[in-house]
Amino acid sequence: MGLIKAIFGSALGTIGDEWLEYIYCDSLTDDVLMQKGHAKVGNHSGNTGRDSNIISDGSKIAVNEGQCMLVVENGKIIDFCAEPGGYIYNTGTEPSLFDDSEYWLKESFQKMGQRFKSGGQAMNDQRVYFINKKEILNNKVGVGEVPFRDGEFNLTLMLKAYGTYTFRIKDPIVFYTNICANVPEAYMKSSLERQLREEMQSALIPQIGKLGAKKISYDQIPLMTEELVVELNQSLNEKWREKRGIEIDTLALTKIVPDETSVEKIRELQESSIYAGQTQMLGARIGAASASAMGDAANNTGGAVTGFMGMNMAMGAGGVNANELLSVAAAQPEPKPEPEVEERWKCECGAENTMLFCAECGRKRPQAPTMWKCGCGFENKGKFCVRCGNAKPKRYICDKCGYALEYSSMPPKFCPQCGDPIDEKDEVSD
Repeated sequence: MGLIKAIFGSALGTIGDEWLEYIYCDSLTDDVLMQKGHAKVGNHSGNTGRDSNIISDGSKIAVNEGQCMLVVENGKIIDFCAEPGGYIYNTGTEPSLFDDSEYWLKESFQKMGQRFKSGGQAMNDQRVYFINKKEILNNKVGVGEVPFRDGEFNLTLMLKAYGTYTFRIKDPIVFYTNICANVPEAYMKSSLERQLREEMQSALIPQIGKLGAKKISYDQIPLMTEELVVELNQSLNEKWREKRGIEIDTLALTKIVPDETSVEKIRELQESSIYAGQTQMLGARIGAASASAMGDAANNTGGAVTGFMGMNMAMGAGGVNANELLSVAAAQPEPKPEPEVEERWKCECGAENTMLFCAECGRKRPQAPTMWKCGCGFENKGKFCVRCGNAKPKRYICDKCGYALEYSSMPPKFCPQCGDPIDEKDEVSD
């Protein structure tokens, strides 16, 4: 009993005249993992008026995208098809086993299916099931009280994580055989959802803990979701892949938060790091805390005296005095700015200097050559462009108003600021 590929040559409305039976399944939603096929019986069907769980020889079966079709007889899979298209059911052929490269159904069929050849119409319970092989979306997952060794704060936090994951039915034969064989109509995700969520949570907790060995901070865990998916599939391989034919496809941890105790520890460590080495800031912080404590002492139900006695006992038992810290901070000298070191220059007489004039001969420190841009686009220091050889353009300063013109080989005839003619009197030599 096998399948033969067919071509859709007629409209849906005339299929009853063209085929004995037309078995199909509408598009499967995320909530439906498996659906029994429905038969539209033709005028010449040998199954007219009889049990619907009989497939007439020559019936047409349609397989849509995202579906895997199983032909089942007496609860055993006798053929399957994971390629979309139209097929004719023929009782006189071997199982066709139409597979695509993404699945490993032939190997599973040899282990779990039933291969036989029949020359006539089998009068047994025969059904067609369609497995949803699309990505099953929006599966909630959440874990709480997960110990995680944070790499930033170097302490163990208790984390709570929430998110969603998706999965696929990667081996429909294993899924049908072990999970939902011979259901009357449909197998819904809700039947399996709780079990998957609890197993997912159980596997996710140790995997999050292992990430602590990588010395990362807890808020970097969402960046490791691809690695988590690989580890989770390995961890759940026996339960999900081998026993149910399911694999995790994606995981999105949308929220990771420490518990209240961990949040308080983080706050204290962050505050301590602020005051580390800052004596004056620490003294001011303790002074503010002391002022707050004085206010509380004044409102003490046992009397203000009792409250202040408690404060004094705490100070005598080794408490830190804010005035002492502030005094220490005040006594510390202000850091002096390091003197600026002027660039050294060598005079014509051979002496090296840092000041404006040479200490040996009194010559003035030569000015650094001014950069100028040639018409070819190259910047130079000398009198000629080292790229094209053009002479350095002249620079002009108006002798009337002092307006400085940029280097130019063709200066304007008049000063753009006061209108005075530009001539050789305004030329400046560098």
